[in-house]
Amino acid sequence: MPNVSHARELSQRIARTRRDFLRDAAGLALGSAFCRPAWAKAVASPSKRKVVVITFGGGARDQETFMIEGQENIPHLMSELIPQSSFFTQVINRGILGHYVATASLATGVYETFNNFAAVSPESPTAFEYFRKDLKRPSSDAWVVAPSNGFNRIGESSHRSYGPGFGARVILPKRLLSAATSTSSHDYQHLLRDNYETPYFTPELEGNEFELQQLEMILKLSVDDFKSHAQTLSSPDELSVYIARQLMRHVAPSLLWITLHDIDVAHAGAYSLYIEGIRRTDRLCSELWKAIQTEPEYAGNTTLFILPDFGRDSDEDAGGNGFQHHRTGDTLSRTTWMLAAGPGVRQGVVFDRAVDSTDLVPTLGAVLGFHASLSQGKPVQEVL
Repeated sequence: MPNVSHARELSQRIARTRRDFLRDAAGLALGSAFCRPAWAKAVASPSKRKVVVITFGGGARDQETFMIEGQENIPHLMSELIPQSSFFTQVINRGILGHYVATASLATGVYETFNNFAAVSPESPTAFEYFRKDLKRPSSDAWVVAPSNGFNRIGESSHRSYGPGFGARVILPKRLLSAATSTSSHDYQHLLRDNYETPYFTPELEGNEFELQQLEMILKLSVDDFKSHAQTLSSPDELSVYIARQLMRHVAPSLLWITLHDIDVAHAGAYSLYIEGIRRTDRLCSELWKAIQTEPEYAGNTTLFILPDFGRDSDEDAGGNGFQHHRTGDTLSRTTWMLAAGPGVRQGVVFDRAVDSTDLVPTLGAVLGFHASLSQGKPVQEVL
């Protein structure tokens, strides 16, 4: 394992490389210490503002994305999203590199330490709880759309001052599909696959009639319509984004969190499927950004954040498995990125200063008007 100073130097080098590639390919300007210019666009008041967060498990490495040879895999990020955003090249994850625990850390602003495969809630309050308790918002105003691998508990913590009654409503498209169909059906097995990291842990997917009633009542979508759409979608993430768009159209929550997971098929060892996952994630992020611009409740008052939970092992690390895993905890696995776009956010600017993964929640608080009092991070001032 590299020492702290060496790891910091490697992270800075990764950030500079990403910056230079993006400046050359996407024409981004280098950002400096943030000072809101006089011409900055006015944004909606906190009571009308909305936030959409897209995280994805199984981060993609630079050689398959931002480097010259990888940019063909992220055409929507390169040509549409990044030019309209503030892009942060050095987001450091100092926590456990497991997808559920890392996503929980992003959602709490605290590095959670529970077993990644345990069926437990985060110990620290989530952004959803801060949002709902501080601003007295109803449960319908905060939603999570996520894979089923333990993520059903990510909506609210076990913290005694928050917890039950203040969390987000969590919708798991896989579990809805399991409830709506026979899990023995070969038509849906590829969508119900719940965990790529190890074949020895696959939580049971369960559904019930109450969830199907919710599907009809909340999403204005019949079970037959849902099954029909599921058959036409090629991946679990396609299904998640479809459900997220239904939520935006019919519920319009102010805080919507979507976790994508297709890239993590890399654990299966198939490089072609890993690349396919990257390309699909790139396209789905673009589709959600376009949906934000076209939905009346979201257009003009929504800030979008996109970031991986962490990265993957480097090919040079003898203790890792390259693109396939994230076992070493090396600098490449821990140095990711973040994109922020929306009203008031500077466009076409790249920042290579270090940002911590735990900075996301207090940044969401600054945008929406809540105080993440127990978070370990601090607001990212460049997007405020």
